[in-house]
Amino acid sequence: MPQNPLPDPEAYSRLLAAAMGLPLDQADLSEVARNVALAFRLAASFMDYPLPDDIEPAAIFAAREQAHG
Repeated sequence: MPQNPLPDPEAYSRLLAAAMGLPLDQADLSEVARNVALAFRLAASFMDYPLPDDIEPAAIFAAREQAHG
């Protein structure tokens, strides 16, 4: 099965920032794009992990406050 090429991290970062209405300074773009590229690589490794066809999704996780002390 052919894999889809990953989008350009800088272009994708600009697009995401614009879609969310977040300002993204040119000075910060390279660091944001570096993290987006890392997320792309990590996601690819998760997508390649083989899972059996009969596996069930996990229950919904809801965090709750723990008592301290």
